[in-house]
Amino acid sequence: MQKLENIKSVLILRSGALGDTVYATAVLDALVQEFGEDINIDWIGTPAAVSLFKFDKRVNQVFTLKHRKLPVLINIEKRRIVSYSKKHTYDLLINLEAGPQFNDLAKAISAKIKHGHPFTEPMPDPDARHMVEYMKAFYKALINEKAYKNSFPKLFAESFQSVREKFSLPSQYLVIAPSNSHTNRKKINYRAWPTQNWKELIKQLSEKKNIILIGGKGEEAYFKELQPYPKNVIDLSGKNNLTELISIIQNAKALITTDTGPAHIASATATTVYCLIGPTNPTSTGPYKTPFNEVHIISKNLDCSPCYYLPHIKECKDNICMKEITVENVLSTIKASL
Repeated sequence: MQKLENIKSVLILRSGALGDTVYATAVLDALVQEFGEDINIDWIGTPAAVSLFKFDKRVNQVFTLKHRKLPVLINIEKRRIVSYSKKHTYDLLINLEAGPQFNDLAKAISAKIKHGHPFTEPMPDPDARHMVEYMKAFYKALINEKAYKNSFPKLFAESFQSVREKFSLPSQYLVIAPSNSHTNRKKINYRAWPTQNWKELIKQLSEKKNIILIGGKGEEAYFKELQPYPKNVIDLSGKNNLTELISIIQNAKALITTDTGPAHIASATATTVYCLIGPTNPTSTGPYKTPFNEVHIISKNLDCSPCYYLPHIKECKDNICMKEITVENVLSTIKASL
């Protein structure tokens, strides 16, 4: 461990997709444990990060980056961050991004100590299996072993009472997120479960449970295919913002979904999650298991899986690893634990 003293202000650079940002929140608890609750932490992220940290008292402010690949010279957002750092020099910069498009920004930021690319290399953990654990390797050298082991992704939501009143939610419910970030793409959505299966699952679960459906804006056509809904189903797809979504998931009995953003939110809010996975690797990119949550992976574990980042996925035209997961497979897993 690199001994650091008088660290009062830290800037975190992690400007990835929603799931990537959720993974990276583990660094926040690590910093608080190492340097105390008075540590001032700022974050550089995508515009979604502003909402993600809205109720997180560990984060002081969020700088947003819409155009991450533009160099500092012609990127107003990057120049604003650099200008702020020159007026308020940080004690520590931690760059959790490995991409070279962030190197010029990291170099231009004013900080007494700079950690991560292109200044230092991550300290490998031989036990690392998940992306969260690979992410933690970026700051492992900065904190003590106890803080390292006890740092996990964590999110904070707004008051559930206000969310419940706004959407007239029942006191107990299951959340189902049937879509994913590739729903509107014309190519094969390899992480998708057949729509007919979702319809049948919703029908059977709604006979005994209240169901809340969630999804993104612009996915109206997809959710129309799931209609008509049976009773006890509330469709909030495209109707809630990110902070409301976090609260809805956090207060659910469980979330049922595929490998997509809400699964990682559930993991970081200690909500039980049932994740249907086929082509992706649940060990490395699925919802992260912590001492505070329950993660149930539902998969057929075919010989050809996982294949998501491999060339032969293009040879698959039938998406059999997801199609072979039956409604009965999901129901039996849910009933066994709930």
